Order: sequence, then structure tokens, then C-alpha cells
Amino acid sequence: MKKAVVLLSGGMDSAVTLHIAKQEYEPEALIFDYGQKASQEVDCAIRTAEAAGCPYTVVDVDLPWGGSALLDGDADIPADGAGRGGEIPATYVPARNIIFLGFGVSYAEAIGAEAVFIGAHQLDFSNYPDCRGEFFESYQETIRRGTRSGSEGKAVRIVTPILDCTKSDIVKKGLELGVPFEKTWSCYGDGKEPCGSCESCVLRAKGFFEAGIADPLTTNHELRTTN
Repeated sequence: MKKAVVLLSGGMDSAVTLHIAKQEYEPEALIFDYGQKASQEVDCAIRTAEAAGCPYTVVDVDLPWGGSALLDGDADIPADGAGRGGEIPATYVPARNIIFLGFGVSYAEAIGAEAVFIGAHQLDFSNYPDCRGEFFESYQETIRRGTRSGSEGKAVRIVTPILDCTKSDIVKKGLELGVPFEKTWSCYGDGKEPCGSCESCVLRAKGFFEAGIADPLTTNHELRTTN
């Protein structure tokens, strides 16, 4: 079976993306430990990969300059709405997807994989510029021009299967594919339970609410949903 690399964050979006990739590819997961406050993301990503029977590699990426509320120890995680109105919120990690996709494409070329899957989406999202369709189109051209596979006419493909999905679409697709949502983590914080107030928590709650499905991760307390 043809191979693919899946960038696996530990969140619900990448978990669904992994299971989509499994339908046509033999996926291998890359998990990034980049000093994020929500360090449990890494453990959740590992559990998600193991549940899917997918081999994985944890990559340590040092971003000592910070520049994001997800990395800077003294910075507060903003509440829901921080990415609304066209603003880029403080949780944006500078060039994160450029960096992660670079690792993914390099790994794909090394193992002979045809594609790199990433669970980005541009509906019900936090307005990050590196989660938009135009960014991935541009990155694909960079791969075509700047890699061996590209120069040989067999460029590694960037696959964004949930790019134009809402959060409720993603929840429904995950349920259809048997994604173990209880193993995922979406909160930007590092508490034992999701905080319920950061933008990621609220968007997740909105998705489950609109899908009419209970979130197994938050059965013990109620999260707010957006208006």
C-alpha cells in the first residue's frame, strides 16, 4: 500500500485526518513536542496513533524565541473570541505549519511516502494564516520547486482533507470513522481537564453541540458554546 505521513497534534482534527488517511494509505505519524503549554497533547497524539495501529515518531522542536501565548510561560491564554473579526490571536505560533510541514515533507521523501496529511481547516477556526487554502497552495508549489521529488515530477502532495469542514462536520466524520475522541486533547491549557474557555475548547464544544453528540472528554463539566 502507498505510504503517507500524518502530522498528528493530539487534537480532534488531526485524529480525524489520521483516520481519513488510513482509508487509502499506510500512514506514519509525526508528533511534535515544541514546548507547548499543553504538553498532554503529545501523550494524546501517541495514544491516538497507537489506537489506530499507526507507527509514530516524536520530534523535539526547540523554539526558544517563543512569540506565542502557547509557548511563553508568563503569557495568558486568551479566552474565546480572540481570533474573531479578522484578528490573528496571541495563540498563533510563528510559522508553525511552515516548520512542521517541512519536517513532514522531508520525512516523506526519506521513506518514499507520496503525501503529507495535515488537519488544518479554514471554517470554525482561529484565523491562523497558515491554516488557509492559499497557504497550502503556495507551499505545494514550494515543494514542487525545492525538493528532489518535485524536480522529478513526483512532488510530495500536501493533503488537507478537512480544510473546508466545520467543526460539526469533523465530529460527524470522526464518528463515522470510529475516531476515539476520548483520547484527544484540544485545550490550549495544561490542566487535568479542559479549561472550557479558550478558543479551542469553545470551538470543540460548538462542534459537538451542533453535531448533536456528547463530547466524551467533557462529560464531567459543561463547556460554553459560541453564539
